[in-house]
Amino acid sequence: MTEHTEASTSVGRLTIDLYGSGSPVVLWHSLFVDARSWKRLLPLLPGGRRLVVITGPGHGRSGDPGTRYDLAACARAATEVLDHVGISERVDWVGNAWGGHVGIRVAAAYPDRLRSLVTISTPVQPLGLGQRLQMRGLLLAHRAMGPAPFILDGVVDAMLAPVTRSEDPGAVSLLRNSVAEADPRLLRNAVISISLHREDLSPLLPRIEVPTFMITGADDEGWTPAQLEAAIGAVRDGRAAVVSDAAYLPPLERPAAVAELLSGFWSEVDADAQGVQR
Repeated sequence: MTEHTEASTSVGRLTIDLYGSGSPVVLWHSLFVDARSWKRLLPLLPGGRRLVVITGPGHGRSGDPGTRYDLAACARAATEVLDHVGISERVDWVGNAWGGHVGIRVAAAYPDRLRSLVTISTPVQPLGLGQRLQMRGLLLAHRAMGPAPFILDGVVDAMLAPVTRSEDPGAVSLLRNSVAEADPRLLRNAVISISLHREDLSPLLPRIEVPTFMITGADDEGWTPAQLEAAIGAVRDGRAAVVSDAAYLPPLERPAAVAELLSGFWSEVDADAQGVQR
């Protein structure tokens, strides 16, 4: 049974979908998609968990604050969502791209709210000059023409692995629909606030105290396996994995592989917690 609610937060009114009961897990999606990007993964996750699926500002049915915002404000909003749904215990965080950025911020600023952290296709460095110029061009075209077909094609080409684009029309359709159906002004504000203005998060990595699992797609050009391995070394209790035939959206592209990785990681966290309790 799914529950739906809304919370007034630091980044506007956010929609939340809640599934199941048990140990709480928070999921926050990537830019350009919404809560639907988790729909293939959720049924594959282990039982006995309370899944809190947050739709970030400017996406899906969520609003935004009407001004620019940053990852720190998103992290604060995440704690406000937890308060709204009555979760005071530590949560397992799972974030895809943007959601991973928010999770890093939560881990650094609100360490008592997390039990573990999973980031998926989440580069810690800011966009490079070429990436920023490309993003600005996309935003200008979107402002002038809205979600025109060539813009949707560009997003699909950038975010999905070649095998996904050629063999998974459902994933392609979900990504295109997520962009096409979003409020254009709110979506652009999210991209400018979160992507163009993203700060360097690498100084925060040594401050993360919870078990951390960083995952990337083998075809993710913005967060390569080599970059992942370099970053995870800065985390006190960190591990890393690469998902084959996936790019920016492994939970959508390869849900079974991601579910297996999450299940194994949470089992390790559970075992470590039980060892401490003994």
